[in-house]
Formats: sequence, structure tokens, C-alpha cells
Amino acid sequence: MQKLFLTVLLLSAGAGRLSAQDNEQALSRLILEKDSLFWFSYNTCDIKAFAAFFSDSVEFYHDKGGITQGLKSLVQSMTDGFCKQPDEFRLRREAVPGTVQVFPLRKNDIIYGAIISGEHYFYINRKGQPERRDGWAKFTHLWLKENGEWKMTRVLSYDHRPAPNGRTAITLPRELLRAYAGRYKGKQTGVSQIEAGEGALLMTTNGKQFTLYPEKENLFFMKERDLTFEFTKTGMIVKENGAIAEELVKE
Repeated sequence: MQKLFLTVLLLSAGAGRLSAQDNEQALSRLILEKDSLFWFSYNTCDIKAFAAFFSDSVEFYHDKGGITQGLKSLVQSMTDGFCKQPDEFRLRREAVPGTVQVFPLRKNDIIYGAIISGEHYFYINRKGQPERRDGWAKFTHLWLKENGEWKMTRVLSYDHRPAPNGRTAITLPRELLRAYAGRYKGKQTGVSQIEAGEGALLMTTNGKQFTLYPEKENLFFMKERDLTFEFTKTGMIVKENGAIAEELVKE
């Protein structure tokens, strides 16, 4: 009898673990599906669908834009912001692959909520221009079950920074780096001083110094923004997001 009792206990415990695991997997699928639909409404500026994902008492915390409290204020900020003229300007959000995770919240072994967090890119779409990746940030959303429906109640958007440009630096001999040293003058930035550093060029413009990393023998880039610097026989061509921003002449 004792062995039978222990066997029943072990089987029951195993079934409990499997049940909890199944519940967590189902919750994860549910939250990921809702998250996908939510961001679709964001990307398409579907204000009505966007609003349906939040509780009336939602709180939105943004490390650059401050706090927005209440659904009415959140919807208004979207309506008056990047969705004001969606045919002229629009943002598109895209999750960074492999970064999104769902964490269940329990009380007395009953799931009452979930946290979803991860990283994402933001792309800018302007009428008549190609889409470009502009920013990167982290996000954390709190989902709670209210009257049988899952709603977002807290939104945290933080650690905003320029999106990585995906370029890879190569190694160039110092002699070649020295060949690009000198003064360069442009109509917008004025005079820029280029010096050879350790494996990179140092550019000083208006009292600020920037590091330019070599991608090719005559092509350099900044890691902070999608800026490239192509050295020519007469000077340097600066491009931002692939478009010419300025041409500087070597003095």
C-alpha cells in the first residue's frame, strides 16, 4: 500500500508539472499572438484596433517622451503624432529576432497576467523615399486579465538609440590611415580635421571628435549612426542612410 501511495503521489506531481507547463505554453502563444496583432495595428495606424488592446487605466512610460496616463491620452498622442498624416509619414516596428520572451505571472498557482519583453527596430517611411531603419529600443509590456479579457496595463519603452548599421570594420595599415589625414572643408559643417588613430580615423568637427571605422580601403563609417565617409582624390563624400549629405574638399 505504501509503495502504491508513493507511486500515486509521484504521478500526480508529474501531471501537475505537465499541466502547469501546458498552461504556460498556451499563455505564451496567446500573448505572442496578441502582441503580433497589436503591432500590426501600430504599423498600419489602425487607431481603433490599437486602442482595443489597452485597459482604460493604461500607463505608458517612455525614456524620451515621459509618462502618458490613461487610454484617452495614449490614443490622442498616437493620433496627433506619427499617425497624423500616415500617407506622408509612418513608423514601422519590427522585433529583433530571438529577443522576445513571455513570462507568466501567478498567484496561488493561478495565472493572472504576463510580461512580454524584448528588443525592436523602428523604420521610417516618408512619401517618395525608400524605407530606412532609424532606431532601436527595448520594451516591456504588462498584460492582465480584466473581466475575462487580456489587456495591456503598463507599457515601458526604453534604452532608445540609433539602430546598428550592420557594418563590419576591417583592419587597415596605419600608413594608409595617415594618407587621409588633413583638413576638409564643407559648406554645412565647415572645417573638419582628420587624424590617424589606432585602427580608425579621428574626425574633429566643431569641437567634437568622432571615430570613423574602415569598411573598405577608402570607405569609413560611424557606429552610432548610418553615416559613411568616402575619400576621393579631392576630398570626402559624406552619406547618411545612403543619400549624399555633404561633400568636403581637402585643403
